[in-house]
Amino acid sequence: MSLSTLDKLQSRFAPQSAQGMDDVFQFHFSDAGSHYLVIKDGTLDVQEGEHDDPSVSLSMSTDTLKGIMNGEVNGMTAFMTGQLKATGNVMLATKLTSLFPSG
Repeated sequence: MSLSTLDKLQSRFAPQSAQGMDDVFQFHFSDAGSHYLVIKDGTLDVQEGEHDDPSVSLSMSTDTLKGIMNGEVNGMTAFMTGQLKATGNVMLATKLTSLFPSG
């Protein structure tokens, strides 16, 4: 994943939406390796690699993530059409757009 996409997530992070959370979002990118986001009580930590015990694991391309984050791709549609695969607490994935609002 390009650093700029991770930087965008950092700058778009909405700490007020993450109050009381203690979750790990694991991303497996078909075109950019693995990264994970640790969200804990309004803080965000982005790491490269695999987490031992993620709350939810999401597999997709970086283009799919960009599309979901900028509103061009519906996350549920991506899931239903196989562009996005999720395991673990799948409902947690629906919080991504509120944690990283687009504007």
